[in-house]
Amino acid sequence: MSRKTKGMPTHAVEVPERDDFLEALGDGPLADDALRQRLGITPEQQEGYERRLAAMERDGQVMRNRRGHLLVADRAGLVKGKVIGHPDGYGFLKPEDGRDDLFLDAKQMHKVLHGDLVLARVTGTDRRGRLEGAIVEVLERANRKVVGRLFVEQGVAFVIAENKRISQDILIAPDSLGNARAGQVVVAELIEQPSKHAEPIGRVVEVLGNYADPGMEIEIALRKHDLPHEFSAQVEAAAKKLPKTVQAKDLKGRKDLRGMPFVTIDGETAKDFDDAVYAER
Repeated sequence: MSRKTKGMPTHAVEVPERDDFLEALGDGPLADDALRQRLGITPEQQEGYERRLAAMERDGQVMRNRRGHLLVADRAGLVKGKVIGHPDGYGFLKPEDGRDDLFLDAKQMHKVLHGDLVLARVTGTDRRGRLEGAIVEVLERANRKVVGRLFVEQGVAFVIAENKRISQDILIAPDSLGNARAGQVVVAELIEQPSKHAEPIGRVVEVLGNYADPGMEIEIALRKHDLPHEFSAQVEAAAKKLPKTVQAKDLKGRKDLRGMPFVTIDGETAKDFDDAVYAER
């Protein structure tokens, strides 16, 4: 077996490669002690062994069964892929290896949100002939913040996501509302992800305003699609250095038309007047 680690400094203790782990696990499952023995792990290699194994678990290469023993995910008949939510509450698992999607019923979708990376097991087919799956483990959560509309009913506050593929309500604790009011569009930071027996829980970290406010659809879209919408500190600092009025040097090579009564359909807050017109007899 190879004992080299790619990219590791020469002074670091070398540990087996990932392929060595997978070969040692074989058809598994194996207890930690048995795996260490097969790999010939020394006390000096223990820290590196634990880090590599943890990385392989995060990446879905290996997993633990109910007894805590390790096995290779592919050999356990597990499928790694992303969850695709549906507004009606069910969803699909899109496997990374390109095989057919797995149908996830509402019970399975209760554990996850749209976009999560999971390991699932094929459990059979439904009446329509679709492969069905059961989620075994969530490898990576896709949603840290969710934009949506705040509702309060019978003292319970919750956010309904603007992304319709997220069909679960985000519960908001009373002390996590801040200044938000029912009906407003807010950004909720998830402090607890959904699980088999619990709804996702969040706290309001930003109030965007009322649903009918001008430009609200843009504010929602920016956050819904996780697009950059804040300038960096460096850009803000550079902008502050710019003068408030046009300087004489800025007029060189340009024709000054500021004295003409141009007409534009752009609003008062527009930054780019590129469709202004002027007419005279």
